[in-house]
Amino acid sequence: MVYCSKCGVKLQEDDEFCSNCGTKASKVVKEEFEVAADYLIEKVKELLHEGNVTRLIVKDVEGKTLLEIPATIGVVGALIAPWLAALGVLTALATSCRITVERKK
Repeated sequence: MVYCSKCGVKLQEDDEFCSNCGTKASKVVKEEFEVAADYLIEKVKELLHEGNVTRLIVKDVEGKTLLEIPATIGVVGALIAPWLAALGVLTALATSCRITVERKK
C-alpha cells in the first residue's frame, strides 16, 4: 500500500498525485527482513534511525500483521517508546518475525 506523504491518505500503486491534497506521490521501495524475535527491537530501532523509512510492518511467519509503524512516529524519538513496548510484547508471542520496510525512492 502507498500512502500520501503529506496527508496520509491511502493511494493506489499507480497514482501520480494524491486525490485528497494533490501532493505528488513518491515511489516506494519495499524490503523484507526475517529476524528472530530476540533481535526484533534492535532491528526496528536500527531501521527507524536510518531516517529514510516511511513505514515499518512487522508480521509473523504466517504473514499476519502484528504491528504497523508509520514514519511520522519514527521521526519523533519520544513517541517511539510505546511502539517499542508493543514490540516487546510481540517478541513473547512470536519466535520469528518478518519486517517489511517501505522507503521513498
